[in-house]
Amino acid sequence: MTAMNPVTASLLPRYEMVRAATMSLVETLSDEDCTPQSMMEASPVKWHLAHTTWFFETFVLEALEPNFKPFDPNFRVLFNSYYNQVGHQHARHQRGLLTRPSLSEVEDYRQNVDGRISALLLIADSAGAEPDRELHRRIELGLQHEQQHQELILTDVQHLFSLNPVKPAFYSTPRIPHQPAQPLEWRKFEEGIAHIGADAEDFCFDNELPRHRHFLESYSLANRLVTNGEYLRFVESGGYREAALWLSDGWAWLNQGAEPRAHPLYWSKQGDQWLEFGLHGVSPLDEHAPALHLSYYEADAYARWVGARLPTEFEWEHAARSQSGWAPAEQPPDIPRLIQLFDTGWQWTSSAYAPYPGYHPEEGALGEYNGKFMVNQYVLRGGSLATPLGHSRPSYRNFFPAGTRWQFSSIRLAR
Repeated sequence: MTAMNPVTASLLPRYEMVRAATMSLVETLSDEDCTPQSMMEASPVKWHLAHTTWFFETFVLEALEPNFKPFDPNFRVLFNSYYNQVGHQHARHQRGLLTRPSLSEVEDYRQNVDGRISALLLIADSAGAEPDRELHRRIELGLQHEQQHQELILTDVQHLFSLNPVKPAFYSTPRIPHQPAQPLEWRKFEEGIAHIGADAEDFCFDNELPRHRHFLESYSLANRLVTNGEYLRFVESGGYREAALWLSDGWAWLNQGAEPRAHPLYWSKQGDQWLEFGLHGVSPLDEHAPALHLSYYEADAYARWVGARLPTEFEWEHAARSQSGWAPAEQPPDIPRLIQLFDTGWQWTSSAYAPYPGYHPEEGALGEYNGKFMVNQYVLRGGSLATPLGHSRPSYRNFFPAGTRWQFSSIRLAR
């Protein structure tokens, strides 16, 4: 028996690890937890489990498996998210009405596709010494896509649980209080030409390409994220009632509904005490922890209130690249080290989500992955506490509409 080529030998365990990590997230959830949809922007856990499997079935097996036969023809519509070139989709706002298929049937679907992907990798490997580049490319894209949905499972469950009066916790362990935050310091960067975008040697999404030059004026970036305590002072000083701090659309967003928004999404007040709901349930507001679940409007208004601004995505990437090249021992002692870049909260930038110079999506339905969303959204950079380890990178471009705040979004100031 010949040995597997190194590409396949590394990809198959990685495939199994990522797929298992998804299922580990839902081990403590009941069937009832996995079915409802808390709002149109969120999706049921069961739908996430099925859709990520649909991605592999549609874009890997259907395209490359000999004698392909779908697990269930109905799933092609039920679990298609937005790929118009694939066909029709079940209405997004009605995903929570899919009581059938059951969670166990979705788990069977996952197991079936997993077995067929493994077999396809082994068949391709036995065909010759050269790995099937297209097969490996599509599987890697599917794994990166699944990691995005792992984060969405956490954010969507948190939003769902927040609407339950008993405020259930996703994690059974108590939340560990944060240590006092470092003093806020400014790291200055001189003007010059920055190279922006992925170098395409490792995996990247098409919206990170092509790599190009961008001129930056000199700027400074805060060494850390804004804390709950700092944002609380904005709330208690009346920042949510000061129209001069808010963009016109932000002020309209603030005053939607019967009661105007007056604090971050998961904050509440009981007597004189501020509380915060999270994956660990309800706990007293930790003033040392980073302020999370903020919309672009809130981030922008806070930045104005403190006399700063949000960074552009180009400033953020330039700063992150210069930071990631230093080992801690090599950090000059008089230059503030940037922390919380990738592991705490996605950081809003002032950059609209738009194509880079020379960008073009790939051919076919996979070209719908990013490009068609390049309108009416803002770029977030970095990563969050819910982002799978190793998934993010300096060139990664997350994006959401300005009013989005159920994601783990935060503020890093610039000036």
